[in-house]
Amino acid sequence: MMLTLAAFVLALGLLIAVHEYGHYRMAVACGVKVLRFSIGFGKPLVRWQPKGSATEFVIAAFPLGGFVKMLDEREAPVADAERHLAFNTQPLRSRVAIVAAGPVANLLLAVVLYAAVNWSGMQLPAPILARPDAGSIAEHAGLIGGERIQRAGFDGGQLQDVESFEDLRWFLTRGALEGQDVRLVVTGPARGTGGDLLLKLSDMDASEANADLFRKIGVVGPFTRPVIGEIVVGAAADKAGLRDGDVVRQVGSVPVVDGQQLRQLIRSSVLNGQAVSAVWKITRAGTELEVTVTPETRQDGALLVGRIGAYVGAMPELVTVKYGVADGLWRGMVRTWDVSVLTLRMMGKMVIGEASLKNLSGPLTIADYAGKSAGMGLTQYLLFLALISVSLGVLNLLPLPVLDGGHLMYYLWEGIMGKPVPDAWMERLQRGGVAVLLVMMSIALFNDITRLFG
Repeated sequence: MMLTLAAFVLALGLLIAVHEYGHYRMAVACGVKVLRFSIGFGKPLVRWQPKGSATEFVIAAFPLGGFVKMLDEREAPVADAERHLAFNTQPLRSRVAIVAAGPVANLLLAVVLYAAVNWSGMQLPAPILARPDAGSIAEHAGLIGGERIQRAGFDGGQLQDVESFEDLRWFLTRGALEGQDVRLVVTGPARGTGGDLLLKLSDMDASEANADLFRKIGVVGPFTRPVIGEIVVGAAADKAGLRDGDVVRQVGSVPVVDGQQLRQLIRSSVLNGQAVSAVWKITRAGTELEVTVTPETRQDGALLVGRIGAYVGAMPELVTVKYGVADGLWRGMVRTWDVSVLTLRMMGKMVIGEASLKNLSGPLTIADYAGKSAGMGLTQYLLFLALISVSLGVLNLLPLPVLDGGHLMYYLWEGIMGKPVPDAWMERLQRGGVAVLLVMMSIALFNDITRLFG
């Protein structure tokens, strides 16, 4: 709980500070007087003003946001001697630059974070496939499990090297959500030196990015050897005579390819509320053996599933993924662009009803992911920060009147028409923008509660 809270507060503070600093730095560069730089809203907890600076820096009590208050004739009278320092007196190009600088700062932060991870190197699962789920797209494409993915790309496009299982998941996620088929070049036990196949992801109804998406595709996790380990004394595995290090070759009449498939066979071993016994063929220290295993039944939500009381599956093969300075930075830029485009497309699909509103996440889900990613190590936490930074940057560029994108929309009107948006229209648009934002926040909070407590 403390880790989750600390990771969430750190993430929010960093992302908000970077966003507001973008506005602040550009305002100063354009010659605008900044009165206050605040992280958070409400009662100030900490405040300071550097010597010789006109800006008061504040950390406030309510951390979900921040603001940069500039000298502006629309908010308070401005002395004639300082009128040239007011925001509203600046040329259109300066006002556009100041408003756009916040979201751009978040996108640049994402580039830096992705690049930092690329430079430092990551230990990631190798792109070797587990046995695909029955009836899945991967199974229909001819995958059987154990194949190593060499290259991948969208059908008709350029293929790229796949260095880790995470690279593959990213291709599949984009393909499913954007309705594009993914072409794979693979090597494996049944394919000799290599093979080319197509995953027909364009046939999917991918309205929500969740675990079911990858089950439909048939690529849930990386390949792991079907090894038994950490047996609980007195549990089903112990009673059957299984031992730590046993490799499972067959369950009943079903050949076992990998640990994921074995876990699924164990889970599905309950029939009419009773666990069904099966003869397992195993290899122990080079010797072939047969044991009869009767799983125990356990409640998992609304389902009864089988359990054997042992760790099932070895650790996946790991590869070190590390890039040089230029390549790592370029890949950080490409990933930031790809995530931004995918985020915009998903938002567009939600607006027209082609994607589920369940994709919206609020502060509770973000806090939960912050804690989980921090618990997995610095690399995963940096990747989480990069993803949220992209989301914050893209969200603020949406043409909603209360967001930065809304102000840019006003300036676009001013640039085309040669005059600002009338005050009456500005007021109506602001009220409408607040209403839309409140609806979005309510849906996101409802989704949070459903995910975490439903």
